[in-house]
Amino acid sequence: MALQIQQSFKRDPHAGDLYVFRGRRGDLCKILWHDGIGMSLYAKILERGKYIWPSAVDGVIAISASQLACMLEAIDWRNPQATWRPTLAG
Repeated sequence: MALQIQQSFKRDPHAGDLYVFRGRRGDLCKILWHDGIGMSLYAKILERGKYIWPSAVDGVIAISASQLACMLEAIDWRNPQATWRPTLAG
């Protein structure tokens, strides 16, 4: 992923930015981050719902910390609501 950041996006993966990738089905999110000491990879798979992804221009988007927080909780950051609702049993 760091190589993809360098070659495809022409960015430095060691600059301290977060690079967020979504899986094809929309239920997997990976975050790559270099903290100055080493590279970290975080991954989260949703059991229900999907990640709402903004439209990319040239393959790259910039989002705020609050938009990322909503996205990681499967909340549509454009309209803060859960992308799934629990069903009532019984």
